[in-house]
Amino acid sequence: MGKNNRALLSGLFMVVLMTATVGIVYWLGHLERERDVYVVATQASVSGLNPESTVFYRGIAVGKVLHIKFDPENSGVILIKIEVDKNILFTRGVYATLHLKGVTGLTQLELGDEGKIAEKLPPGDAPTNRIPLMQSVTDRLLNSGDELLKKADHLMIRLSSLLNEENEKNIVGLLSNLKTLSDKLATLQKSVDNALAGIPALTSDARKTLKNIDSLANDLRGLSKEAVALSKRVGTVAESGNTAANTFANSTLPKVNQLVSEIQSASEQVKRLAATLEKNPQSVLVGPEQQMPGPGEPGYEEPQ
Repeated sequence: MGKNNRALLSGLFMVVLMTATVGIVYWLGHLERERDVYVVATQASVSGLNPESTVFYRGIAVGKVLHIKFDPENSGVILIKIEVDKNILFTRGVYATLHLKGVTGLTQLELGDEGKIAEKLPPGDAPTNRIPLMQSVTDRLLNSGDELLKKADHLMIRLSSLLNEENEKNIVGLLSNLKTLSDKLATLQKSVDNALAGIPALTSDARKTLKNIDSLANDLRGLSKEAVALSKRVGTVAESGNTAANTFANSTLPKVNQLVSEIQSASEQVKRLAATLEKNPQSVLVGPEQQMPGPGEPGYEEPQ
């Protein structure tokens, strides 16, 4: 009986194992049918990427790498065949990048899409349906590593020349001056605080001054009123002066001019009389000397 029981258990185990194997094979075959195949093409290096590497789409695992080979028609192009879950639909804007997986040196394939193109990408390995492999941030950093090292070396040389002994002394002096300036600023702050403390008293004085200014303004208003009245009086006097001036110019001044003319005429006659007396004083007694008649006058005789 013991041997029969062992044989029965062994038979049951074999049946269960074979059933499980068939189920796994069926599941794998069914899974294979629910995946689509795409091809990623690149001319760059794909070191670290191996078959069975996981394929991610926006950070989610959606498939794996089937195999990697060179393009038979162009040996400069590397073709990466991948399989992706069938329910994942790509557009023609999809692209692939390589990302390092930890510190193992292995890489994984990351798919992305910026959503700028709405046209769907059909599966298959046709050249027009290939997904381009773009450089990742790590690749760009590695490619620019030499340039970064050169710039870092140049920067270190500049810093070394900048931090020589003379410049170090200058920097120490500058720091010392900054400390002195900060101390002076603290003293100035105290002075400002003291000045601010005296502002209330200054405000009170200013209010008193404003009151005096108001009083002075009132006095100026009264004075301006008096000045206006005085200007009116001056205007009246000026009008009277204008009337007198017009009377003098129109009546008195012509008479004065006539009198001056008569005085000038009399003065000329006196001058002629004085000249006659100076030349012929006896003319006062005997009269003026008779003048000989000139040509054309009565009594004129031509000389013989």
